[in-house]
Amino acid sequence: MPPTMMDVLDLWAELGEVEHVSVDFLLPTGLYIQMEVPREATIQHIKQLLWKEAAGYPLFTLLGAMEGHMFECVNQTAVHEELEDETRRLCDVRPFLPVLRVVTRSGGHNERLLDSKIGVLIGKGLHELDSLQDQEIKDFRTKMQQISKEKIQRIQVMSWEEWLRTHFSPQLEVGQLLIYDTLCTVRTLLELALRKWANTHGHNNSSCLSDYILRISSKLEILYYVLGICLIFVCVQYIRECLLAQESPHLTVMHSSVLRGMFERELGCIASVCGHKQSNAPLPLPPKKRPPSVSTCSQFKITLVRGIKVNTEESAKVYVRAGLFHGAELLGKPAVSSDSSGRLEHLWNTTLEFDVAVSDLPRMSRLCFAIYAVMDKVKKQPKSIKTPHSKYQTIRKAGKVHYPIAWVNTMVFDYKGLLKTGDVVLYCWSSFPDELEEMLNPIGTVQTNPYTENATAIHITFPEYSQISVIFPPFDKILEKAAEMARGSDCPPMVFHIELKEIMDREPLSQLCENEKDLIWTLRYDCRENFPQSLPKLLLSVKWNKHEDMAQLQALLQIWPTLSHRDALELLDFNYPDQYVREYAVNCLRDMSDEELSQYLLQLVQVLRYEPYYDCALSRFLLERSQLNRNIGHFLFWHLRSEMHMPAVSVQFALILEAYCRSSIPHIEVLKKQVEALNKLKAVNALVKTGAVKSKARTKDSHLKEAMLTCLRQSGFTETLSDIHSPLNPSVLLAEVNVDRCKYMDSKMKPLWIVYNNKLLGGETLGIIFKNGDDLRQDMLTLQILKLMDLLWKEANLDLRIVPYGCLATGDHSGLIEVVSSADTIANILKTSSNMAATAAFNKDALLNWLKEKNSGDTLERAIEEFTLSCAGYCVATYVLGIGDRHSDNIMVRSTGQLFHIDFGHILGNFKSKFGIKRERVPFILTHDFIHVIQQGKTANTEKFGSFRQYCEEAYLVLRRNGNLIITLFALMLTAGLPELTSVKDIQYLKDSLALGKSEEEALKQFRQKFDEALRESWTTKVNWMAHHIAHAS
Repeated sequence: MPPTMMDVLDLWAELGEVEHVSVDFLLPTGLYIQMEVPREATIQHIKQLLWKEAAGYPLFTLLGAMEGHMFECVNQTAVHEELEDETRRLCDVRPFLPVLRVVTRSGGHNERLLDSKIGVLIGKGLHELDSLQDQEIKDFRTKMQQISKEKIQRIQVMSWEEWLRTHFSPQLEVGQLLIYDTLCTVRTLLELALRKWANTHGHNNSSCLSDYILRISSKLEILYYVLGICLIFVCVQYIRECLLAQESPHLTVMHSSVLRGMFERELGCIASVCGHKQSNAPLPLPPKKRPPSVSTCSQFKITLVRGIKVNTEESAKVYVRAGLFHGAELLGKPAVSSDSSGRLEHLWNTTLEFDVAVSDLPRMSRLCFAIYAVMDKVKKQPKSIKTPHSKYQTIRKAGKVHYPIAWVNTMVFDYKGLLKTGDVVLYCWSSFPDELEEMLNPIGTVQTNPYTENATAIHITFPEYSQISVIFPPFDKILEKAAEMARGSDCPPMVFHIELKEIMDREPLSQLCENEKDLIWTLRYDCRENFPQSLPKLLLSVKWNKHEDMAQLQALLQIWPTLSHRDALELLDFNYPDQYVREYAVNCLRDMSDEELSQYLLQLVQVLRYEPYYDCALSRFLLERSQLNRNIGHFLFWHLRSEMHMPAVSVQFALILEAYCRSSIPHIEVLKKQVEALNKLKAVNALVKTGAVKSKARTKDSHLKEAMLTCLRQSGFTETLSDIHSPLNPSVLLAEVNVDRCKYMDSKMKPLWIVYNNKLLGGETLGIIFKNGDDLRQDMLTLQILKLMDLLWKEANLDLRIVPYGCLATGDHSGLIEVVSSADTIANILKTSSNMAATAAFNKDALLNWLKEKNSGDTLERAIEEFTLSCAGYCVATYVLGIGDRHSDNIMVRSTGQLFHIDFGHILGNFKSKFGIKRERVPFILTHDFIHVIQQGKTANTEKFGSFRQYCEEAYLVLRRNGNLIITLFALMLTAGLPELTSVKDIQYLKDSLALGKSEEEALKQFRQKFDEALRESWTTKVNWMAHHIAHAS
C-alpha cells in the first residue's frame, strides 16, 4: 500500500496561498531539471515551459520534437501513470510526489489518449488490465472493443432525429396530443408562447413550429418536440406529476439549434478520438472450433498439495475442507484433508475425492475451500485477552474448537466450458460472512485475492481424465439428451394438486423439504401450465448433480412462458447459477421500459457479483441498454464506479466500465467533469475535518467556515465545480456554486452543504450534500424501495405523496444527497416554538402553527391533506422496512405539508439501544402532534383520523400483495456488504412485518395492533425526542 498522503495534502489540494510548486523533471537524455511551475497549469503548458527551459541545457537537440513525448508520474495509488491527456491540470493529476518523467510516445496518439481518459475516469489504469495474464480478460476486452467500434460507427452515421430519440428517450412517448387542460393542448401552448415572445420583443416570428422545443424549466428534459411531419414526442410524466401535486408546470421554449449544437459537438468529440467515418464495418471474426466433448464416469477429485502463509499457532492442527456447490446447493458430502501442524507452510499432497461423477458436474459447479484450525477448547479468559480468530464464527465439536482462517472459491469449468486441469495456486480471503455452510462460503466470489503478497494460499492440482480436454456439452447436445429421455418415458399427466398450490404460494427464500422438491419435479409440466411464476421453486427442486434431470429442465425451459419483469428478477439471485436460466431471465427483461430498468438498476449491478465469467447475458444486456439511453448509462457508470475500491469486483467492474466508455465516447467528458468535481469536494471536506480536529473550540467554527468558503472561491475550484451535470440527476445542470450560501454540517464526518445556481432556471438554486466517511449504499437502497412503494401505491390509485429524494454513492464511503427545498426538521420546528429544549418536544401545537405560517386558506387545507397522506405512507413504509433511529432531526416537513424521513442508517429492525434497553419501543412514529395536524387541530375530528387510518391499512395491504418483489430486491443485495443486510436472517424481518405466512385478514389484524401500539406508546417517542433536543441543544 502507498504511504499516506496527509504530508502532501496542502501541495495539491490548493488550500494554501502558494501558486507555484517545485517540480523535478527527468529527461530521456539523462538530465535532471528542477523548475517552479504554476500549480493550476495544464500538462501541455508545463511541457511547453520545460522545453523552453531545456533549450539552454546540453543534449537538447537529442530530445527531439515536443509532440513526440509525454509525462509519466507515480499517482496516488503508487502506480505509474502516463499523462496522455494534456488538458488536465497538474493539481488535478496530483502526483504522489512532484516528479515528472519525460518518456517517448509510442503507438497511435488517439488510442493512447482515449485509454488514458478511460483509466482516469474509471479509477483503474487500463495498463493494469493489460498486465493481467488472463486469457478470459483478453478475450472479453477484444470482443467489447469490436462491439464498441461498431457502435461508434453507427453513431457517426446517425441522423439528428435518431440521436434525439436516443438521448431523451427515458421521458418521451410518441403521441399526437397531450391535454394540458380542457381548452389547451401542448402544441397550442407552444404556439401561444411563441406568439407572446414575438409580441413582447417586437419581432415577426416566421419560424416553423418544429424549430422550437418545449422543455421543463428546471431540467434538460424535453416536454414536446415535433419530428418531421407527423411524429410528435411528448413527456407526459412531468405533467402527470404536476397535476397530481396540484402544481403549475414550469416550461421553457428553446430553439432546436441548441440541441443540434449538442449533437454536432458529440460527433466532433468522436471524430477527434476515432477519426472520420468508416463506411465499411469490420469483418466478423471466424468462429472458433470447439473441441469434442468427452464423457467420463470417473469421480471428480483434486489433489491438495500445500498451504502457504497459513498464519496460526504451532499447537493448532490445520485442515482444509472442500465442497462442490451449484449455487447454494451442496453437491454431495464435503471432503476434508488430514491435519497438518506448523507455523506458515503446510504440506498435504493428498487427494480429495467427491461423490459426484465428472459427467454429472453442472456447468456452473464451483469448488469452495475453507482453511481452518482445530485447537483444544480453551478455558474462559478475561475480555482483555483475545483468542485467535475470535471475531469469526467458531464451531465446537468433541471438546475441540474449530477456527476459520481463510476461504477461496474457484469454478470447475473455465469460461470456455473446459474442465480445468493442472496446477493452480488460489490466494484466499480472510474475511468471513456471518453465515457459513460448514465453514465454506459458496456465495463468495470466485475471484482470488489480488493482494497476493500477504494472502494465505493453497496449491491444488486438477487431474486430467483423458488425453484430450473434457468440455461441457453444447446446448444442442443437451436438448438431444432430453429428447432421447422423453422418447423412452411417458409424459406425466397434467394433474392439479392443492398441495402444489400451497407450496407455490409461499414467499421467496422459503425452504423446501425433499418431499416437496420431489413433488414439484414430478409435476413440473403442471407447474408450467398452472404456475409459470413458480419457476424459481422448480429450479430449486432439480437434482443438478444428475445430468439427465438437468437436460430435461433445459428442454422444459425452452417452452416455459415468459415471466413478468418482477418475477424474472428472482432468477438472477445466487440460488440460480445456471447460465441458460440466467439467459432466460435476462430475455424476460428485454422489453422492460427504460424507466422500469432504472428502478431495478441497483440490484442488476449487484447481481453481477454472482456471474462467474466476465462475458455473460446480464453484462451484455446492461451495456446494450446503457448505450441506447444516456440516463441509464449515467447511473450504470456510478453504480459500478462507486465500488471500484472493492478487490473482489474491481477487475470485473473495470471491464464493464471500459466497455461502456469505449461505446459512449461523448459521455466520457461529461462524467470526467463530475469525477473531478467530486475530488475537489473531497479535498474541501478534508480541510474541514483537519481544521475541526485541530480546533475543538466552537468559537473557531466561523474561521473554519471562512477557510472553506475561501477555498471554494479559488479559481481551481470554481472552474472544476461549475457547469456540470448533477450526478444525482444528469438532466439537471449545475451552473456555478453559490459560495456565500455553502456551509459544512455539524456532524462527525462534516458533510458539505453545497448550494448551486440552476443553469436552466435563472434565479433558482438547488442544494446537494457531499458526504465523505459514511456508506450511503444503505440509504440508497432504502430510498429506492421507498420509490418502488410509491409506484406500487400509485398503481393501486393511492398517491401518498412520498418524497424519495436523490441519493447516490460515488465512491468508498462517499456520495451525494439531494437537498429537499422548502423543508425543515421536526426538531427545528419544535425548538423554534419554545425557549426550552426540554419542553419543546411536548408542544402539540407547534407543527400545526408552523404549517399555518407557511399556508393560509385553501392552501392550508391542501397542506394538511398532504401531511395526512405522506404521514400515512411513511408510517407504513418505516414499519415494513424496520427503519430505526427516528429522532426529530431525521423527520422533515415541507412547507407544502409533505412529511418525509431522512437518514436510513438503521433498517430491518436494527433499532438503537442503550445499556441493553431499546430506545425505540414503537413500531413506527405516530405522535399526538401528528394526529393534531391530521385532525386540523380539532380533537373531535374523528372523520379525518379515520381516513388517515384507512390510508395506512390500504397502503399496508398493497405492499403485502407485492411482498415477494420487496423480498427479492433485498435478497439480490445480500453480497453488497451493507452493514445491516448480510444474511438471509436479516430479511426475516420483512417476512414478519408483511405477515407473509398469514391470511390477509390475519395480516390486517396484526397491522391494526401495531397501529394502536404506535399511538398508545407515542409518549416514549416524545421522551426520546426531548433527550435528543437536550443533547443537541446549541
